[in-house]
Amino acid sequence: MACVYIPVQNSEEEVRVALDQLPRDASDILDILKAEQAPLDLWLIIAREYFKQGKIEQFRQILEEGSSPEIDEYYAEVRYERIAILNALGAYYTYLGKIETKNRKIETKHREKEEHFIMATQYYNKASRIDVHEPSTWVGKGQLLLAKGEVEQASSAFKIVLDADRDNVPALLGQACAEFNRGRFSDSLELYKRALQVYPDCPGAVRLGIGLCRYKLGQFDNARLAFQRALQLDPENVEALVALAIMDLHPNEASGIRKGMQKMQRAFEIYPYCAMALNYLANHFFFTGQHFLVEQLTETALAVTNHGPTKSHSYYNLARSYHSKGDYEKSGIYYMASVKEINKPHEFIFPYYGLGQVQLKLGDFRSALSNFEKVLEIYPDNCETLKSLGHIYVQLGQIEKSQEFMKKAAKIDARDAEVFTDLGELLISSDTSAALEAFKTARTLMKKGGQEVPIEVLNNIGVLHFEKEEFELAQQVFMEALGDGIWLTLLDNKVNIYDIDASASILQYKDMQLFRLLEEGGHSVELPWNKVTVLFNLARLLEQFNNTEAASILFRVILFKYPDYIDAYLRLAAISKARNNLQLSIELVNEALKVNGKYPTALSMLGDLELKNDDWVKAKETFRAASDATDGKDSYATLSLGNWNYYAALRNEKRAPKLEATHLEKAKELYTRVLIQHTSNLYAANGAGVVLAEKGHFDVSKDIFTQVQEAASGSVFVQMADVWINLAHVYFAQGNFALAVKMYQNCLRKFYHNTDAQILLYLARTHYEAEQWQDCKKTLLRAIHLAPSNYTLRFDAGVAMQKFSASTLQKTKRTADEVRSTVAELENAVRVFSQLSAGSNLHLHGFDEKKINTHVEYCKHLLEAAKVHREAAEREEQQNRQRQEAARQVALAEEARRKAEEQKKYLLEKRKQEDEQKRVRQLEENFERVKEQWKSSTSASKRRERPENDEEEGGHSEKRRRKSGKRKKKDKSSRSRYETQEEADTMDDQDELEDEDARETTHQMDDQDDAAGENAQDLLAAAGLEDSDAEDEMAVPSSAAVRRRQALSESDDDEQLPNSIRDNTDSDGEVRDDNDKPDEDAGLDDGC
Repeated sequence: MACVYIPVQNSEEEVRVALDQLPRDASDILDILKAEQAPLDLWLIIAREYFKQGKIEQFRQILEEGSSPEIDEYYAEVRYERIAILNALGAYYTYLGKIETKNRKIETKHREKEEHFIMATQYYNKASRIDVHEPSTWVGKGQLLLAKGEVEQASSAFKIVLDADRDNVPALLGQACAEFNRGRFSDSLELYKRALQVYPDCPGAVRLGIGLCRYKLGQFDNARLAFQRALQLDPENVEALVALAIMDLHPNEASGIRKGMQKMQRAFEIYPYCAMALNYLANHFFFTGQHFLVEQLTETALAVTNHGPTKSHSYYNLARSYHSKGDYEKSGIYYMASVKEINKPHEFIFPYYGLGQVQLKLGDFRSALSNFEKVLEIYPDNCETLKSLGHIYVQLGQIEKSQEFMKKAAKIDARDAEVFTDLGELLISSDTSAALEAFKTARTLMKKGGQEVPIEVLNNIGVLHFEKEEFELAQQVFMEALGDGIWLTLLDNKVNIYDIDASASILQYKDMQLFRLLEEGGHSVELPWNKVTVLFNLARLLEQFNNTEAASILFRVILFKYPDYIDAYLRLAAISKARNNLQLSIELVNEALKVNGKYPTALSMLGDLELKNDDWVKAKETFRAASDATDGKDSYATLSLGNWNYYAALRNEKRAPKLEATHLEKAKELYTRVLIQHTSNLYAANGAGVVLAEKGHFDVSKDIFTQVQEAASGSVFVQMADVWINLAHVYFAQGNFALAVKMYQNCLRKFYHNTDAQILLYLARTHYEAEQWQDCKKTLLRAIHLAPSNYTLRFDAGVAMQKFSASTLQKTKRTADEVRSTVAELENAVRVFSQLSAGSNLHLHGFDEKKINTHVEYCKHLLEAAKVHREAAEREEQQNRQRQEAARQVALAEEARRKAEEQKKYLLEKRKQEDEQKRVRQLEENFERVKEQWKSSTSASKRRERPENDEEEGGHSEKRRRKSGKRKKKDKSSRSRYETQEEADTMDDQDELEDEDARETTHQMDDQDDAAGENAQDLLAAAGLEDSDAEDEMAVPSSAAVRRRQALSESDDDEQLPNSIRDNTDSDGEVRDDNDKPDEDAGLDDGC
């Protein structure tokens, strides 16, 4: 039995206090401690014992008394014990701040929590004033900061202790906890390991911390070892058991789940109030469907814990239980409670998803949207969340955003057929091609997964093929959706024995004898409800194929099995209307109205039929009934009323302005009402534009028609030829005939394949107003070809030909061809008007016989005048032709003269070029001959001159020999050359002189020789062959006469050589330049 001894003051006796028998009233023990002035460590021991026994008030009372000012003054010198008491009080209030009191309002809890933290801070600060460096105080402050969530400041407090003592175990554990909360699991693990190294006998909680760090780091095997070690140290460590159980449950395998639940059960048995174990047990029983256990366990968990995340899990389990049972009100409350226990969504996101589901189910789309978006922030690729958001945006009318989320979901999980089905339904109204591909993908995925493709999906695929005019594919899909049934027998014509007649099948639609006969014949006339829509669509497809017989029989099959199927009546009525049997069509619509007298579509159709039947009063009442049936929300009925008022304004034969204006204003009001309800209704916008155009507001109506045209062009479901025609009418009214013509032509090509006589009439009128008479006539002839019984077109064609003829005859200048064409047109016009005049039913076509006769007479008058003009034009044309022929002959003569001059000039130029080429060739030949002669004479003279120079000049100096050697060499060379070739050269010179004398004068010969010498010298210099011998040769006159004189007198030739040449010639045979020579040398050079 543990006890403490309190020394008696001024005595050796002691007061023995048994710790397990502490008085209930702490005042008794306090009196003893004060009276005996017991050491403060005894105060702390007794206070701690009270705390262990759960006597928190006595614990607090002793510590607060031990930290009073009187005690501080008396024990002023006792520092450590005073600090320990203050730190104990600080830890106590920190503990109070972490826990929460039940059955208190949130505001009260928060206020009390803050008050406790303030008290703890005050005690720690008081302890720091005693000794600012006390490690235990800083550890306490760190724990307080952790409890307050101020992790960074807590880490700084622990760091102060560790800087002074790196092996302080409490500081190491506190810092490890701080790092764990900061997400630095590696650093936390290292700190736990250091603490374990410093103090190997640490309790199992340290191993638990190590296990949690390794679990967060993904080191599951090591984490398991750490948890198991914690269990070895403390076999009843509930936290370790729960951690191991969670790890067993994590793989989601049967064996692991069994082991995990066994550990959870053991933890529950050790400590039935472990909230985490209770939550996991509740989660297990939720999936086993034992909802009563789920509720009991979660309620217990909520009663024993004040930890926010744990309570959030408990509320979530409870909410799921009610959610699965369909109690959306309670489940929503508990989901909301779970969310409130979470500080941030990423801590526990599942209750947000559950709450969003419940809110979506209850129709609170905005709140559901907010919660699902929070889930998407944490899990951006979660397909279920993306699909939920897609559905929410559909409900909110934001189709584009819905499509965006569905496309993303389909991209993430390309094997989810449901996603593609939802995506296809969203895309039907905006992108039929993409919708079709989505449905096809869904069908493929279902077939691959072995699932049966729903009839709805096949029906949607067939409808989309139908809308894209892929009728054969649509029929295949419809037949696939229908499977086997009576429709196969009917479509395969296996019932011809009953003599079914198509028209009779419509007239006798109430007679079901046919199908009774089929049943008696062994055919099963069964039609499941989920196939009615598909069979109806197949009948519509056959109707599109113009196979109205088969279509009408299928509609009757539907009526045989489901007599209240109104749309089948309406389609039979449409078939009758197409056959111009308006009365039968009206009767069929009335049969539909017997099923539902306020069916808007039937009423609107009846109004249209009555309007076509020219029953205006009934039509108006029917349209009003259709509008009233939907409280004015049926756009078609309102549009029909607007059309009625518009037609009434135009139908008034007297054209009463007031009545017309009233009807137009009413039509405008109705069109505007539809646009307010449906801003994208193209037909209402078109009607409003028509009314504005009738009122003369052409610019505004043109803008409206243009916008409607652009919108209709972007949709495959809308084919609005009227807006093209109306836009063309506006251009026509504004006088912009070119654009009007273009618009009419585009409308004809785009919608009517150029085969609509009425639009051709509009086009012809435009050409007429633009005074394009021939285009007008051609257009009318095309219209007559399409509607040969329309006499109005013939009359208009005659008027166009008459107008063309008159305009041609009014021209001041016209050709004979134009006049002849005018005569032909007038003859045709007379023929057309005469044919019309001869008709017996003119009044039925709105013609006046007198007016037609007037046209005939006028055209005949024009024809007579045209013939006169034709004769005059032909005479003028003949004269013009003669003048043109004369002018042509003159032009031909002039051209011949010009060509002759050009030929003569060409021949002269060619002859001149030939003479020039011949002269150049002669000069080149002379140059080559001179060059060859020079080379041969130079080599011979050098061989003869050397011995003579040695004999004659032997006594002179070497310099003298060099100066005179060249001249002597030249002389000998010249004599030798003339001696060996004198006779041949003389003969050649004589021949040349005779030829030259015969052709031209002596003066001309000298000029040509001089020019030849110059050309030869120039060519030689250009060739780079110029040397001393060449210079000497240049000094010799080039004419034949000079060469003869040189041959007769060799000494005279030596004297006549220019000094300049001798001076400029060295013994080496090179010619040197000397710019200071006399003018006579320049003259010689020029002469050469």
